[in-house]
Amino acid sequence: MTSAGPKATGPGPLDRLRRICLALPEATERPSHGEPTWFVRGKTTFVTYADHHHDDRLAFWCAAPPGAQEALVAADPERYFRPPYVGHRGWLGVYLDVPVDWQEIAELVTDAYRTVAPRRLVAQLDTEAPPPP
Repeated sequence: MTSAGPKATGPGPLDRLRRICLALPEATERPSHGEPTWFVRGKTTFVTYADHHHDDRLAFWCAAPPGAQEALVAADPERYFRPPYVGHRGWLGVYLDVPVDWQEIAELVTDAYRTVAPRRLVAQLDTEAPPPP
């Protein structure tokens, strides 16, 4: 008797998030505080993965434009939260252990990038296709 094993379900949340982040101009990845983290030009963080980091949830934390954290957390606290350490600076936490709209995630990641990237890279982003969800 042979077993076909588990069904392939496509890329996991980390792979999908990685693909979105690395599609942005001059984005790089390296571990930071034990988690995959994405940087602009290897220096400025715009997204960090949070695999049960300080709680029992799968999520990521990202830079956010002013007011976005408060609005999103108030509108949908089952999906968004104020992350530890960086929440006081307006960063947004996004749960990945709930049903995820990857197009929305791509938009949040792009907004995070725009929040911290130099103007030249933001201008470059404006002339390119958006990252894939």
